[in-house]
Amino acid sequence: MDERPTGKTYVGSDELYADVHRCMKLVAEMNTDYHTEAEVREYLRQITGSDIDDTVRVFPPFNINYGKKTTFGKGSFVNFGCTFLALGGITIEEGVFIAPHVVLASEYHPEDPETRHSLLTKPIVIKKNAWIGANATILAGVTIGENAIVAAGAVVGKDVPDNTIVGGVPAKVIRMIRQEMK
Repeated sequence: MDERPTGKTYVGSDELYADVHRCMKLVAEMNTDYHTEAEVREYLRQITGSDIDDTVRVFPPFNINYGKKTTFGKGSFVNFGCTFLALGGITIEEGVFIAPHVVLASEYHPEDPETRHSLLTKPIVIKKNAWIGANATILAGVTIGENAIVAAGAVVGKDVPDNTIVGGVPAKVIRMIRQEMK
């Protein structure tokens, strides 16, 4: 049974905006000058309000608008230039690789012009050992399966099964991952 939240609608509140601005201030500090990996992890601890394992590596510049609903699993790696729109929640499990300039967008706006100024959210989950290629975009509500690969430049709007390679716009299954003989 899927226990992830189904999403939430935000119209804006002073409390939410205060959290977003606090997060953006920390992000700006993290992205200014050079910081060691340990210093970047300390910024991430402040941004997320949670523990960040010493095996997590994030290369600045890194942009995130709301860290309180974001988790990084052990041994995960986020390359430079990534953007996380994280109000809906982003879970990165152990051993995940995220290439440069990836966008994880757990937020979106309604199609209807009358309600378009509200913000809708659904969580993104990237499961253990998944690999997200450069310039890929993962949209709200998507789960990337364990060991899956998202090809560079793909736009993923639907769940990706475990051990599968997807690519294209919109992303489609290319094939299953080949298991090499040992």
